[in-house]
Amino acid sequence: MTVAADILIVVVTILGMEAFVTLMHKYVMHGPGWGWHESHHTEHDGVLEVNDLYSVVFAVLTMGLLVFGWMQGFSTIYWVALGMTIYGFLYFFVHDGLVHQRWPFRHVPRGGYLKRLVQAHRLHHATQGREGGVSFGFLYAPPVRALKAKLRGQSRENGR
Repeated sequence: MTVAADILIVVVTILGMEAFVTLMHKYVMHGPGWGWHESHHTEHDGVLEVNDLYSVVFAVLTMGLLVFGWMQGFSTIYWVALGMTIYGFLYFFVHDGLVHQRWPFRHVPRGGYLKRLVQAHRLHHATQGREGGVSFGFLYAPPVRALKAKLRGQSRENGR
């Protein structure tokens, strides 16, 4: 394969991961996987939360794919796994660091896309429990105005 094709595989994988993780977050983490994810939606004092097990599972899977792809002579699987790894780092920096401030240093975006991302995720946490959430992506944030309107609509439907 050419370098351009390998780079394309990595980029497409990163974009595909956002779509996959959005669906995973909405239908698994806020569904049958709520037992792990609930810790992310509740206050706690510790540095780690049970929800972090999702990252561990994906990291182990990705490392296995990296090694397998490398053993196959840098096959397509390797480049897919590299895209998954880059997505994991982006998740770690953006979601855990920027959005949830789980790092010792703080940065609060004053404007632009990063501010919208933080606001969208805060609106995701505005509902109690696993039902009625909005904005399930980690690197893509729908317009905040649309998310607020959806939450208001859900509140009216639920009689709140």
